[in-house]
Amino acid sequence: MMGPVHVVLAPEPGGGMRLRRLDDPDGDAGPGAVADATAAVRALERDRSGDRAAVRWTWDDTAVRYPPLLADGARVERAHDLRLAHRILRHSTLASGSGLATAPPGPWDEPATPEHTPVPRPRAPQADALFDLRPEPAAGARAHPGGAPDAAGAVAELRAQRAAVAGSDDPSRLRLLLAAESAGALVAAEMRHAGLPWRTDVHDAILTEVLGPRPPEGRRPARLEALADRIRAALDAPPTLNPDSHPDLLKAMQYAGVGARSLRKWELEQVDHPVVAPLLEYKNLYRLLTANGWHWLDAWVEGGRFRPEYVVGGVVTGRWASSGGGALQLPKAVRRAVVADPGWRFVVADAAQLEPRVLAGMAGDEAMARAGRGGDLYAGIVASGAVATRELAKVGMLGALYGGTTGASAQVLPRLARAFPRSVALVEDAARTGERGGIVTTRLGRSSPPPGSEWDAAQAGALEDAAGADAATRARTATRSWGRFTRNFVVQGTAAEWALCWLASIRRRLWELGTAGPAGLAPAPFADRPHLVFFLHDEVVVHAPVAMAETVAEQVRAAAEEAGRLLFGDFPVSFPLTVEVVEAYADAK
Repeated sequence: MMGPVHVVLAPEPGGGMRLRRLDDPDGDAGPGAVADATAAVRALERDRSGDRAAVRWTWDDTAVRYPPLLADGARVERAHDLRLAHRILRHSTLASGSGLATAPPGPWDEPATPEHTPVPRPRAPQADALFDLRPEPAAGARAHPGGAPDAAGAVAELRAQRAAVAGSDDPSRLRLLLAAESAGALVAAEMRHAGLPWRTDVHDAILTEVLGPRPPEGRRPARLEALADRIRAALDAPPTLNPDSHPDLLKAMQYAGVGARSLRKWELEQVDHPVVAPLLEYKNLYRLLTANGWHWLDAWVEGGRFRPEYVVGGVVTGRWASSGGGALQLPKAVRRAVVADPGWRFVVADAAQLEPRVLAGMAGDEAMARAGRGGDLYAGIVASGAVATRELAKVGMLGALYGGTTGASAQVLPRLARAFPRSVALVEDAARTGERGGIVTTRLGRSSPPPGSEWDAAQAGALEDAAGADAATRARTATRSWGRFTRNFVVQGTAAEWALCWLASIRRRLWELGTAGPAGLAPAPFADRPHLVFFLHDEVVVHAPVAMAETVAEQVRAAAEEAGRLLFGDFPVSFPLTVEVVEAYADAK
């Protein structure tokens, strides 16, 4: 097998691209200028000596650089996303003394735009490993003036990142986190490229069944209009009352003596008034219309595919967000429209009770890990004798994770603390750190943000000589609120890291399964291969040929086990999955 390939694919001043060696930026690693970046990527991704090419592409932003390659049918095995990595290293307590962390804000702190110069660069991974975790040499960073990084700026930033990792408190943890985050960015781009199969005729039938036929522009569907009439009648309001206007609706409810001060569901359900039933139904149907109605269908489904815009690391804990299409909020009402291509199936998998299991692994809590080995962790907690019912086990665990201090949570938490002292102590310590204004860090090294100016002001206000009871109350409220945030940050953030490793492992395993007919409707390079099409925190959906579906299910399970080993080594915490092979997404669960 050939040695590592270290190359920058740099833009030429007169157009085209040139392959340049990382260790010798002035030397060509290829035949010189190339007019086709996709061809250059394919050339280096190809097997050169009977083994997989040892290449890791480095670029400023996967969401910008990878889609054009995918559009040309090219897939990369591994990549390093400089902006995602920079953001992690900038704030991680593990690398807080690095030059990268202490430098003033620069262009790498800004989000990428399509106008930035593309700077892919291969880096050598291990041929048979999920992640390349080997340390590499480092140097200082520099960026192209004006914020668009050139090849030299990208190389300098990569070296600064390597220096930050190499000099950190735990290089192996950070290397895994950066590799997992970058792999997640590849997955997100590939899922958008492949698209989630979507039947527009089925979706239209669902909307028609629930709302009535599609109305003319600017009009309500028939079902919503009928409910609006019932709301007006119950409130004795004029025909001009618009139930979509919260201020007008609340004012009409006040005049009618309804007694509700908001439109929150839990408050309305406690009110005895004829308007409550039609109003709650209107709210549910209006949410469907605005979130996934006909306008959504027109805007987001094309060619039988829904292509969501994921934002990797879009939440401070490392969870993904969505910048369009509501990918993380697909209601069950429309999932009947998610139908596999002919001859294909969906493999739908979700991790059971992910956050409590992650907590057990982080805390090294063998008692908690043992409770989860039977599949249902909450039932295992009951079997341990800590609580009497599964519902109490669930309520108590959610209280531990999210800081429940009242009701059943407060009653159950002391029992959990006695049965699982290591797990409860970990989240309690995280909460105390947050209450002091400190920073907490996940298993792999993502750190929480500081509490911010409002928190500082609340604490300072309580210490003033003339501070009264209100100032002390504000300070206590801010303190407890931030403690609840840091309590959950360490667990939710580590769960996000587990999910990234799971995704990366699934992605690699699916590609290694190869091809199988018949070809589906997904674009190249996934037309005849199983591929990921949807992700929601602890759930994945794979689109696979029928003949490969059961094998894919096995690989998804194996990937979950691999993710657990990557984060927690040999510690005996299990991550069982519910896995189903279905033709329509709505048939899962």
